[in-house]
Amino acid sequence: MILYQLSCAGGHRFEAWFKNSETYGEQCESGCIECPQCGDQHISKAPMAPYLGKSLGEERSTEARAREVAQQILKAVDRLRVSVEKNSDYVGDQFAEEARRIHYGEADKRSIFGEATGDETSELDEEGIEYFRLPSAPRKND
Repeated sequence: MILYQLSCAGGHRFEAWFKNSETYGEQCESGCIECPQCGDQHISKAPMAPYLGKSLGEERSTEARAREVAQQILKAVDRLRVSVEKNSDYVGDQFAEEARRIHYGEADKRSIFGEATGDETSELDEEGIEYFRLPSAPRKND
């Protein structure tokens, strides 16, 4: 496993774990990596300080810890998704339109979830309409 410091075209920085450098390259080229803050898929490696392990055993320990942390993150994402789905109204591909209606007082204020295109979310940003992008389903690094 390898940890990369990444950044999107919008300047947001975040970390991500990959099976190896080839996996990072494949996922980046195919658009599978997106910024967790804005959803941008134009991702590049950001400068970061190298990690220098002391021994092979320590490297294995670091890999085990990385897998453990990754599993905890995936479980937290799953709990978040379940909570949103339980406590919000599903509006499907009408998310952007319904978010606007709520924002401008044309519909009752309530929690909603659904799907929106990149263009739709950009328009919501421009209008100052707040929303939260849920992480997509976990992807496999194999």
